[in-house]
Amino acid sequence: MAEIQRLIAADGAERVDRYVAQQLPLLSRSLIKRLVTDGLLTVNGRPVKPSYRLEAGDEVAVRIPAVEEIELVAQDIPLQVVYEDEDLVVVDKPAHLVVHPAPGHKSGTLANALLARYPDLPVDEEGRPGIVHRLDKDTSGLLIVAKSEPARRHLQAQFKEGQVNKVYLALVEGEVEPSSGIIDAPIGRDARSRKRMAVASKGGRQAVTEYRVLEHLEGFTLLEVRPRTGRTHQVRVHLAFVRHPVVGDRAYGRRKQHLDIGRQFLHAYRLGFRLPSSGRQVELVSELPSDLAAVLEKLRHPDLITAEEWERPRSAD
Repeated sequence: MAEIQRLIAADGAERVDRYVAQQLPLLSRSLIKRLVTDGLLTVNGRPVKPSYRLEAGDEVAVRIPAVEEIELVAQDIPLQVVYEDEDLVVVDKPAHLVVHPAPGHKSGTLANALLARYPDLPVDEEGRPGIVHRLDKDTSGLLIVAKSEPARRHLQAQFKEGQVNKVYLALVEGEVEPSSGIIDAPIGRDARSRKRMAVASKGGRQAVTEYRVLEHLEGFTLLEVRPRTGRTHQVRVHLAFVRHPVVGDRAYGRRKQHLDIGRQFLHAYRLGFRLPSSGRQVELVSELPSDLAAVLEKLRHPDLITAEEWERPRSAD
């Protein structure tokens, strides 16, 4: 059962996230940030941004979900390493692999595999070994893992300052026009479903995504997508917002999938960043996985698509 802490601000002008960190020192900064994002931290009954400035007499309610302890164990799961040095390792994550344990996915994750191969990885406040950023379960592609605490902080700073070049390949529904553009729309927790994100005019955080058309196919478009911010599910939410959802996206796609491919067509294919020790810029590329490459081949030759692959209703998530 969730615990609710209620606080009354004696003075004003202080940021709500800093105020809560001072008043409830057992809560980490990352947890407070997540509670704000999830709408579980409110002021006078309303969700707010972390930067909200309190006024004297404001009532701050903090709903702290019960935490299920998950013991992380090493598991011998194959990893495809594309780059490694003394500071970090970059893996090419396959689709369907969860990054770290959570309720419903207590083992068989990337974190379990990393712990087996690199037992001395730095662990963050939430018990995640070396994790600097994440990819969704059904998104494949390049992901950085820090091998030391200084490297983790250095890489996290690059992500925070927008210095990491992340590029995705996405196949979306419909004919995208114009051939390039920017989607600038704030993203926050979906008020109708706390597990989903949505474009939110109130309480959302700035989110910017650039796209470029690579290829028009019959009823679909292959895009190169660059998220300039790092919001949860950002690429998927933004593309659905402009009415071009990612093909195979069960959470944000259309109720009836026009083409059933078994997972979402989203691949983190390019990653550029500075090495923590030398400062040298590296650019890494992951080729499109065979399952997604086969989808493109079929769309380029529609006669190869079977009737069963068209117009299959979306499975319940």
